[in-house]
Amino acid sequence: MNITGHTVEKLVDPFGMLSGDRYEFFLNLKVDEEDELYSEKGVGLRVLFVADNGEMKISNYHFYEEETEEVLDFELEEDEERLVFDYCKDHLEE
Repeated sequence: MNITGHTVEKLVDPFGMLSGDRYEFFLNLKVDEEDELYSEKGVGLRVLFVADNGEMKISNYHFYEEETEEVLDFELEEDEERLVFDYCKDHLEE
């Protein structure tokens, strides 16, 4: 799995109940055809990323089929989660 691009939006907490800032990333992925995650319709990853007092974390994520936006029932492996975390952290202020 390779991340080929993204869009990101800072989410607004209209009631001010949540601490820190939340960002919604939509990552474009290139997945090898032999990977069980592969889809001819394309695969993306939606990530909810939290930055709070210098601490950052992935709060939630899900894979989806890009053409249909159907949610796919897969989880990130440990090394993939680290890759996604580093990517989001590096692209937070774009």
